[in-house]
Amino acid sequence: MSNNDAQDPRTALVVVAHHRTDSLTAHIARRTTAQLEAAGYRIDLLDLHAEGFDPRMTEADQPDWGNRDKIFSPEVEEHMRRILAADIIIAAFPVYWAYTPAILKGWIDRVWNYGFAYGRSKPRLAGKRMLWLGLAGVAADDPTVDFMQQALDSQLSGGIAYYCGLTHSIVGLLPDAEERRQRLNTDGTLHIEDPAIGAARAAQYDALERRAATFITDFLAADRLPA
Repeated sequence: MSNNDAQDPRTALVVVAHHRTDSLTAHIARRTTAQLEAAGYRIDLLDLHAEGFDPRMTEADQPDWGNRDKIFSPEVEEHMRRILAADIIIAAFPVYWAYTPAILKGWIDRVWNYGFAYGRSKPRLAGKRMLWLGLAGVAADDPTVDFMQQALDSQLSGGIAYYCGLTHSIVGLLPDAEERRQRLNTDGTLHIEDPAIGAARAAQYDALERRAATFITDFLAADRLPA
């Protein structure tokens, strides 16, 4: 890291979208934060549940298509400032129905608003990079993993990040996130395995943590490239 980087470290906004602090999602977020700090990043931790964020749209935060400079609610304006202050954004969340949980979707709906995240000839989020870390209970060798990856890529990287002008966006899908892994049989029946225990359980979660760390390492390598 250069002297300039040491004096003015890059900022990472880490967004956690889970209601339990003892969840695997929260655990991966904590490991992510430690990895980012070790790489020299300053951390802004945004735990949506802990901060009491309400994902429901309000009249104050409804887009005004005739005024892209609208002043939104104080809560949303503060979140916007935190996004603008970040060089990179990493969101950690459980995958529900091949998509994000409601609180993360609502954060996008309310905060990534018209005039801020989109609707300008020069996007205000241009130059920023984002990593979406999605934890899924499906078994890693289940064919639905490919569908889930494609769905998340299309919706998050294509439908949101690209539309809002972010320079780089990738989805790091982390299957095998449940101790009882799930598989969809060829007849469409959901099969839930017995819980992993002992050495098998440790190996399962060690592998998941390594995949998450690799996603972050590769993402940070891309962050060092020019925008």
